[in-house]
Amino acid sequence: MSSPATQLRTRIAPLIGSPAVEKARLRVVPRRAPQRTRVPFVFLVTLVLLGGVVGLLLFNTSMQQAAFATTALEDQAATLAARQQTLEMEIDTLRDPQRLAERAQQMGMVVSGTPAYLDLETHRVLGEPSPATAEQGLRLLPRPEAKPAVLDPEPIVEEVRQVIGDGPTAGSLDDLPDAESPLGGRPVTRDRD
Repeated sequence: MSSPATQLRTRIAPLIGSPAVEKARLRVVPRRAPQRTRVPFVFLVTLVLLGGVVGLLLFNTSMQQAAFATTALEDQAATLAARQQTLEMEIDTLRDPQRLAERAQQMGMVVSGTPAYLDLETHRVLGEPSPATAEQGLRLLPRPEAKPAVLDPEPIVEEVRQVIGDGPTAGSLDDLPDAESPLGGRPVTRDRD
């Protein structure tokens, strides 16, 4: 009797066939080529990192330049806005009706008199026209406001007498002739505060 392994082999051998048996045999395998060094990969990674850093530096520089340009343009816009506002204020001043009326009077213009109207159907003149004269001018400047009595009091006049010298020859300024009086013989006036 043969062993079960031998029996199994005899049954399987015709199924596998000779090509499978040929492949299953051991043979010498050539050596694999040595692994490539990692230098090119490290160089590539270093190059990519260096390119990224340089790119970030250039991007940051361009952003700073754009920020400076933006600041300069904002300053220019603020200056131009202020100039526009100044010009608009000047235009408002020049368009002021009071100023226009004063300018017209300086040029010799006067307010027109009473106008006359023409009736086109009857061909008659309606109204009594009158010529414009300088006496008919308008009061352009307002009248000055009157000050209250508290702000414009009447002056208080006081006479001042000064004693000259000591003793029996003492006198006042009124005793001196007007030519020698330092005040010229006039009373002194002062305003009350």
